[in-house]
Amino acid sequence: MAIINIKFDSKVLGKETGINVVVPEKEYEGAYKCLYLLHGLGDDEGTWLERSGIEKYAQQYGIVVVMPTGEQSFYANMKKGYNYYDYIALELPDFIEKTFNVSNKREDKFIAGLSMGGYGALKIGLRECGKFAAIGSMSPCGDIAKLEGFDGFLTNVFGDDLVVPPEDDILYLVKKYENNPLKPRIYLAIGLQDFLYENDKPLRALLENSDYDYTYRESAGYHNWEFWDEYIQHILKWMFA
Repeated sequence: MAIINIKFDSKVLGKETGINVVVPEKEYEGAYKCLYLLHGLGDDEGTWLERSGIEKYAQQYGIVVVMPTGEQSFYANMKKGYNYYDYIALELPDFIEKTFNVSNKREDKFIAGLSMGGYGALKIGLRECGKFAAIGSMSPCGDIAKLEGFDGFLTNVFGDDLVVPPEDDILYLVKKYENNPLKPRIYLAIGLQDFLYENDKPLRALLENSDYDYTYRESAGYHNWEFWDEYIQHILKWMFA
């Protein structure tokens, strides 16, 4: 198993940014399957490695895991900041596929994340549904227009009026892509004591009554790494077993 830390000069961001890539030692004929794994608010490209067993889990399934930084962008093209959506969704996969032995086929490409990253995984996976086979989302903010207590961050993302564009609204995107034949499979997990449990109710109801291949799991748990380290294992099994 190799952990490769990259300082990438992003043209989209106009600056250098960090990426961690886990490459398995497991022998594999052909190109590797690849998971893009997104962090939460206040974390960076190193947090998944520091707080979870993702290195071990990647080796178990023989997959490449790409962990970029999204700062506090909510993986959007920010009103007051950087174009992190374009970076993560477009520029990064192109760079990874040219640099590593990973497949560029939709059926071999996956995205997942927690909290802000769970929201980002849903947004990118849905909007780029021709590129990603499945989405794993843990503790996301499902209804970002009603997310309370984060205005200091969200004004940088959406502007002072806090108007969420349709392309950043998960509820809108779920409806928009429901009839798309390339829509991804979705796995959503949240703890019963998570502060975002109520915020996610409209998203859960929408997906439960949709035509998506949708898996939902909830159990006792908070908005913390104990829950996320457990459920990333369930998500990887669901994606790759």
